[in-house]
Amino acid sequence: MITGFATPDGTKKFAQNSGVNQENFKEFQNLTLSNVGIGTYLGDADARTDELVTSAVKQSILSGVNVVDTAINYRAQKAERSVGKAISELVEENKISRDQIFVSTKNGYVTNDADVQLGFWEYVKEEYAQKGVVKEGDITSGYHCMTTTYLSDQLDRSLKNLDLECVDLMYLHNAMEGQIKDVSREQFLKNLQSVFELYEQKRDEGKIKFYGMATWECFRVANDNPQYLSLEDTVNMAKKVGGENNGFKFIQLPFNLYYDQALLGKTQTIENNPVSVLESATRLGIGVFTSVPLMQGRLLQPGVMPEFSDLKPSVRALQFIRSSPGVLAPLIGQKSSEHVSENLEVMKIPPYSEDEFLGLVKKLTS
Repeated sequence: MITGFATPDGTKKFAQNSGVNQENFKEFQNLTLSNVGIGTYLGDADARTDELVTSAVKQSILSGVNVVDTAINYRAQKAERSVGKAISELVEENKISRDQIFVSTKNGYVTNDADVQLGFWEYVKEEYAQKGVVKEGDITSGYHCMTTTYLSDQLDRSLKNLDLECVDLMYLHNAMEGQIKDVSREQFLKNLQSVFELYEQKRDEGKIKFYGMATWECFRVANDNPQYLSLEDTVNMAKKVGGENNGFKFIQLPFNLYYDQALLGKTQTIENNPVSVLESATRLGIGVFTSVPLMQGRLLQPGVMPEFSDLKPSVRALQFIRSSPGVLAPLIGQKSSEHVSENLEVMKIPPYSEDEFLGLVKKLTS
């Protein structure tokens, strides 16, 4: 197990030694984080993909990216193991130290283990039900479970998969989306509070540094939608549980040139004033990582993305997202060495200034 976690000194040193444009790092929670991160969602649960992911994570880190995102259910636990292997190898080769990189994972979905030769439900029965980790009624129709017993079990598995003693950020994964069809809003909020209590306890134990919510709909939809969640209320809940120094400091949501609600939709309120979720997060001191920057490649089809600048399509998409006020970094899934090289050309140029970005948005929305 690799000890430690991302630190102010370590991440700053990483940025200084990275050889990339220093404007491509943002300070948040005293950490210096690259404004592009690597995601590890897609791919088959096989050994070949393991190798590709491990190589891509290593190549990304060596290209100046110190934000790595995964989840226990990605590739049925194999994504976490591939990330763990990449970090271990880089640490062994003295290319990085643990305190220089920021690693996030997610728990909440029920997952099997692709390295164990059991069907999905057989695995669930053997690993979770028979051991008392889940009981009847704990798992929703969306294959989701947010009991503290289950999440505690999953955290320990994630740490083992990643070969890390501590993860920098633990997200509760699509909680509203995975739960609300089966539980009342009142019950959901009660359950969410107990999850926050669990995460605060795990911070005290040194297993996680921060926690957050990785979401799909809840912060982007209107408040009359059953999946709606108020970010302001969620932050207040974390304060109630963990005080001003609570660990709820990050959210993740989809955002790209097509899914623009995070920037343009006034779906949240701050002190009863309608604002976008990006503005809400900024004002509440919450860092935002974004998913699906290329919509799994669909934005790269000819003619889909608006033309601006002379950048390649993937670089253009990343440049737009990371320049948006309130975004810490888009998380880009990349496996082949060519894709990593192409996408990370964005690290050679600075993001747009606020004025350039506002000018661009005006042009795109007029």
